[in-house]
Amino acid sequence: MVSGAIALAFLPLVLTFIIRYRYYFVLFYRAVLVRMWYDCKTGLSREERAFQYVLTHAIPGDPESILETFDLWCNKVEFISNIGPKKGKIMDRMLSEHCPLTVLELGSHCGYSTVRIARALPLGARLYSVEMDARNAAIAEKIIRLAGFDDDTVELIVSPSDEVIPRLRADYGLELLDFVFMDHWKKCYRPDLQALEGSGLLGKGSVVLADNVLFPGAPNFLRHVRKSGLYEWKIHRATLEYSKGIRDGMAELVYQGIK
Repeated sequence: MVSGAIALAFLPLVLTFIIRYRYYFVLFYRAVLVRMWYDCKTGLSREERAFQYVLTHAIPGDPESILETFDLWCNKVEFISNIGPKKGKIMDRMLSEHCPLTVLELGSHCGYSTVRIARALPLGARLYSVEMDARNAAIAEKIIRLAGFDDDTVELIVSPSDEVIPRLRADYGLELLDFVFMDHWKKCYRPDLQALEGSGLLGKGSVVLADNVLFPGAPNFLRHVRKSGLYEWKIHRATLEYSKGIRDGMAELVYQGIK
């Protein structure tokens, strides 16, 4: 009787906790439990399953169809942490405004954001996309080519970002980066940004866009941006891709150089 009374006393607290964090429980279910189930059931990776869906449902050579099919799969089947359509429109607008000719993407994953960037680039522009995971890079390569982009538009570099950045000038002939998109490991955001600063590849007006700076979060990166004095910057607040109720945001930095 006493234990029952104690349980009833804690019930409102438990219910409040569940209601308050319900969106995070849904995310855990979709991103972890569903993924584990399909991993066991299919023997394929989540990224391979996404590619199979896109391959059989999207129109080859049509980037919009590729992105829409990806979005449908991520909304209805399994969660993948792409930039997604809502935050993607913010990036689309920025690309349209700045018309970058040389773009660096850190974190190709399975190619969604790569296609999204490539389709918005002006004629003659080139995107260098970096992915450290060889299996994901293989999927990204297929998605990029399925969307109709060749090596002249998108070059996929399979290597850790901290190894690639110091070699961009010597190995790839880059002199200036107009636009950088970060969507890889959040712990790498700050050291990679500092490496870019030290490389001399950021010029006045170069734009850096970093996703998921609020969730899962990149506090060290944001702290560096605030204290460095090298940027004009702001946060584009949004919700986490393919989710409801989880606040997230992208950091937009415009490099000003040393004042």
